[in-house]
Amino acid sequence: MSVQIGLTIIFLIGFALLLTFTEMIYRRLQLTGEITRKFAHFTATLSTITFPYLFDDHWYVLALAIIFFILLFISRHRTYLKSIHDIKRISVGSYLLPVSIYLTFLVSVKLEDKFLFILPIMILAICDPIAGILGINLEQYNNKIKIFNYQLQKTWLGSLSFFVSCLTISTIALYFNQMKLNLEIFGIALVISLVSTIAELISWKGIDNLLIPMSVLLVILLML
Repeated sequence: MSVQIGLTIIFLIGFALLLTFTEMIYRRLQLTGEITRKFAHFTATLSTITFPYLFDDHWYVLALAIIFFILLFISRHRTYLKSIHDIKRISVGSYLLPVSIYLTFLVSVKLEDKFLFILPIMILAICDPIAGILGINLEQYNNKIKIFNYQLQKTWLGSLSFFVSCLTISTIALYFNQMKLNLEIFGIALVISLVSTIAELISWKGIDNLLIPMSVLLVILLML
């Protein structure tokens, strides 16, 4: 137990240092909030891939999630951490990120399958920032998606980059998980990519941080 508590404290310090560094480069380099927010999202989320190998009980991850949920909530309402909150759109994504990580980890622990955590969180860590950065910053020839004359807030380039990166990651991850690569594995990777892209596409106000890993988790449970 003492080792688990120590690891929890190390992650608390690490995440705090990451937020401090993100705030520093936001102020000194005068980067946009979208860039620093995605950097923090990528770095923090990707680091949690180690959770299944470090924590054997979900309570430690719950403690981390609660602490950072409260920190992000307070900082938003007291105008701290502008590197995270200085965006032009309304978003609850920063609050949902620790919630999403914990829920995915909880399912993984209860079903005793590390892969149930690793792939959903890897897709959330990598594909979502790629889609966000390309969708927002490359505006030329990058129109917003329309479905039945209803314009979504997502762009063609953003959604396409999410799908391609998700398909690549899913195929590689499934190969190492199953130690085989055939049409069945590629088919599962394709379904994961389609479902998670749709989840990202229909999300609004940052709830993709929850819908993306939950949708990937659902497909894995149904198809593997």
